[in-house]
Amino acid sequence: MSDMTVTTGLTTMATAPLNGQRPHGSSGSWFEALSDAWGATLDRQAGKLDTLSQQLGNGGQDNPSQITELTAEAMRMSFLSNSSSSSLDSVGKALETMARKS
Repeated sequence: MSDMTVTTGLTTMATAPLNGQRPHGSSGSWFEALSDAWGATLDRQAGKLDTLSQQLGNGGQDNPSQITELTAEAMRMSFLSNSSSSSLDSVGKALETMARKS
């Protein structure tokens, strides 16, 4: 199999519509699905942070375990955010490279 065949196949796959249902009801590429999945994951984590931070604010009855849990979830949010950015950037650059070669 030549490099051109592989590149063309990957380019086709990267831009092909999805067969399944996407969260927003429209079809798109797997790159869009990846982005949607990261967005949903980050939204869930942000919801956890919001809930925990509201619990701390209720009547000033915060204790070290609540603060530690909030800190851990904030660190998880940071990790997820950095991972999301890195993976989407890497995949985007790979797709850009494939598009230039085809």
